[in-house]
Amino acid sequence: MPSFLVNVTIENKPEIVDPEGNTILNDLVLKDKKTPVKTIRSAKMLKFQIEAKSKESAEKTVVDLCNQFRIYNPLVSKMSVETLNI
Repeated sequence: MPSFLVNVTIENKPEIVDPEGNTILNDLVLKDKKTPVKTIRSAKMLKFQIEAKSKESAEKTVVDLCNQFRIYNPLVSKMSVETLNI
Protein backbone atom coordinates (compact mmCIF):
# COMPACT_ATOMS: atom_id res chain seq x y z
CA MET A 1 0.00 0.00 0.00
CA PRO A 2 1.38 3.46 -0.84
CA SER A 3 2.63 5.83 1.86
CA PHE A 4 1.74 9.50 2.12
CA LEU A 5 2.92 12.44 4.15
CA VAL A 6 -0.02 14.51 5.28
CA ASN A 7 0.95 17.94 6.65
CA VAL A 8 -1.72 19.61 8.77
CA THR A 9 -1.25 23.30 9.54
CA ILE A 10 -3.35 24.84 12.31
CA GLU A 11 -3.44 28.59 12.78
CA ASN A 12 -5.71 31.19 14.31
CA LYS A 13 -8.37 32.58 12.01
CA PRO A 14 -7.38 35.99 10.59
CA GLU A 15 -9.78 37.84 12.88
CA ILE A 16 -8.34 36.17 16.01
CA VAL A 17 -5.39 37.87 17.74
CA ASP A 18 -2.11 35.96 17.46
CA PRO A 19 -0.05 36.88 20.55
CA GLU A 20 2.85 34.61 19.60
CA GLY A 21 3.13 36.11 16.12
CA ASN A 22 2.87 39.62 17.57
CA THR A 23 5.63 38.90 20.10
CA ILE A 24 7.96 37.59 17.40
CA LEU A 25 7.24 40.63 15.26
CA ASN A 26 7.56 43.25 17.99
CA ASP A 27 10.39 41.81 20.10
CA LEU A 28 12.57 40.30 17.40
CA VAL A 29 11.86 41.52 13.90
CA LEU A 30 10.94 45.17 14.41
CA LYS A 31 14.11 45.86 16.40
CA ASP A 32 15.69 46.21 12.96
CA LYS A 33 14.01 49.43 11.84
CA LYS A 34 14.77 48.72 8.16
CA THR A 35 12.77 45.48 7.92
CA PRO A 36 10.01 45.26 5.28
CA VAL A 37 8.10 42.74 7.50
CA LYS A 38 4.72 44.11 8.58
CA THR A 39 2.98 41.12 10.22
CA ILE A 40 3.80 37.63 11.43
CA ARG A 41 1.28 34.87 12.14
CA SER A 42 2.30 31.74 14.02
CA ALA A 43 1.00 28.25 13.29
CA LYS A 44 1.37 24.65 14.41
CA MET A 45 2.21 21.89 11.94
CA LEU A 46 1.56 18.19 12.43
CA LYS A 47 3.11 15.68 10.02
CA PHE A 48 1.40 12.34 9.60
CA GLN A 49 3.00 9.48 7.69
CA ILE A 50 0.18 7.16 6.69
CA GLU A 51 -0.42 4.17 4.45
CA ALA A 52 -3.59 4.44 2.38
CA LYS A 53 -5.03 3.31 -0.94
CA SER A 54 -5.05 6.84 -2.34
CA LYS A 55 -4.02 10.41 -1.61
CA GLU A 56 -7.66 11.33 -0.99
CA SER A 57 -8.11 8.43 1.44
CA ALA A 58 -4.97 9.40 3.37
CA GLU A 59 -6.13 13.00 3.62
CA LYS A 60 -9.65 12.02 4.72
CA THR A 61 -8.27 9.69 7.42
CA VAL A 62 -6.06 12.42 8.87
CA VAL A 63 -8.79 15.08 8.76
CA ASP A 64 -11.18 12.66 10.47
CA LEU A 65 -8.57 11.98 13.18
CA CYS A 66 -8.03 15.70 13.75
CA ASN A 67 -11.76 16.22 14.11
CA GLN A 68 -12.32 13.11 16.25
CA PHE A 69 -9.54 13.98 18.72
CA ARG A 70 -10.30 17.72 18.64
CA ILE A 71 -6.76 18.58 17.56
CA TYR A 72 -7.95 22.11 16.79
CA ASN A 73 -10.84 24.38 17.73
CA PRO A 74 -12.78 25.28 14.56
CA LEU A 75 -14.28 28.33 16.30
CA VAL A 76 -10.93 30.11 16.52
CA SER A 77 -8.60 28.09 14.28
CA LYS A 78 -8.42 27.05 10.67
CA MET A 79 -6.81 23.88 9.43
CA SER A 80 -5.16 23.38 6.06
CA VAL A 81 -3.95 20.05 4.70
CA GLU A 82 -1.24 19.18 2.18
CA THR A 83 -0.71 15.58 1.11
CA LEU A 84 2.44 14.28 -0.59
CA ASN A 85 3.38 10.87 -1.96
CA ILE A 86 6.47 9.39 -0.31
